[in-house]
Amino acid sequence: MIRVLSVASEIAPLVKTGGLADVTGALPHALEAVDVEMRTLVPGYPQILSACDPGPPLMEEADLFGGPARVRPAKAGDLRLLVLEAPHLYDRDGTIYLAPDRSDWADNADRFAALSWIAARIGAEGAEGWQPDILHCHDWQAGLAPLYLRAMGAGDRVASVLTVHNIAFNGCSPGERRGDLRIPDWAWHSEGAEFWGQVSSLKAGLVYADRVTTVSPTYALELMTSEFGMGMEGVLRARRKAFCGILNGIDTDLWDPARDRDIAGRFKTPQGKLRNRDALLAEFGLEPGDGPLAVVVSRLTQQKGLDLLLEALPHFLDRGGRLALLGTGDAALEEAWRQAAARYRGVGVCIGYDEAMSHRMIAGGDAILVPSRFEPCGLTQLYGLRYGAIPVVALTGGLADTVIDANDAAQKAGVATGIQFAPVNALALSGALDRLIDLHADAAQWRRVQRNAMRHPVGWESSARQYADLYESMTTRR
Repeated sequence: MIRVLSVASEIAPLVKTGGLADVTGALPHALEAVDVEMRTLVPGYPQILSACDPGPPLMEEADLFGGPARVRPAKAGDLRLLVLEAPHLYDRDGTIYLAPDRSDWADNADRFAALSWIAARIGAEGAEGWQPDILHCHDWQAGLAPLYLRAMGAGDRVASVLTVHNIAFNGCSPGERRGDLRIPDWAWHSEGAEFWGQVSSLKAGLVYADRVTTVSPTYALELMTSEFGMGMEGVLRARRKAFCGILNGIDTDLWDPARDRDIAGRFKTPQGKLRNRDALLAEFGLEPGDGPLAVVVSRLTQQKGLDLLLEALPHFLDRGGRLALLGTGDAALEEAWRQAAARYRGVGVCIGYDEAMSHRMIAGGDAILVPSRFEPCGLTQLYGLRYGAIPVVALTGGLADTVIDANDAAQKAGVATGIQFAPVNALALSGALDRLIDLHADAAQWRRVQRNAMRHPVGWESSARQYADLYESMTTRR
């Protein structure tokens, strides 16, 4: 059995800001079936500590970036955790990344360098008899772990892999802090952890991890271009032989319309959605009609293309569509969507995030809209497929890899599962919404696409096997 320490800043269902938590929460269980034992190192946020009962300390450090810390084992459902308890870093109000005024915590670099440091120590020393074969590091928050592992002299014994979930966040801090962040002198250069005079935790992981993955094959190709690489494209091109994309899956036990306790009526067929649709219309105060009810469950950021949807919205509503939106993020976008709800009778908006509501929306929606300018993998379109909410998605990243466009050839072959559009602008999105309305008006074709969507494989089985094969290739070479 291969032993893997997953290193993550968030994990569902305990603490979540986005899809990263869903992945780190689902992957350990999926890997059990392919003979991989995964434990997850997470920061000891109040949400984590209150949700589980950690055991006696396995490891202690007197001064971990400004204060004492200890690692304690815990279980949460079927998740096996190692909790990094460091109150000076994690015991605070606000969110896990942001202060109450919605600015980044000033010491985020230290908070997640600490997570990486302890991950490397566990790799190098083990913890009470358990030692991983591999560190699986997620995003910039764990990006320094492969570098620290090498600095501790354990890089030849313990392998490391970094998964990029979103390269837009690279964890930069001033170069003069490299000593505070325990960056060794031998790593401080343009082909190491230095990025235009700054320390980049993500770049350190890209350079010093044995392997690098990202969350879809198309995003892996995109990341090696200047359009999508966010300045890291040269690093990734240099590491091309060690870089691949493995598509995310979803937890099909948690997201199962036949067993979902959060929705108005459980269902196995598209016809079963009708009760949920009626309930969703009532919840958002929208009137019934003949056009499709579209839903958006998203962070409200420029990346997600929801400013483009605002431009395309009037035409969609004029043709009989209605829209329910759940999300939070950029203050200007939040206000713009509040104004849209006040202006248009066919729009309902909830600013915030509610996990149970997201289930109700996807169960009740005819379609789910994901007009992202870039999308590493995306999970909401997978939830939509599972629940028969037809995805309307931009042709990018994992959206391109998971949705089969309802073009003429796919319709004739009977394989279409959604609608894709390109380029990513308001005009193309408006055209995709026109296609959605036309498809919805053809009852026979609509039901066929819904059935295809609900049958489409969205679980972790295939991806778990790919991760297991990757881990095995890394351990057999040592």
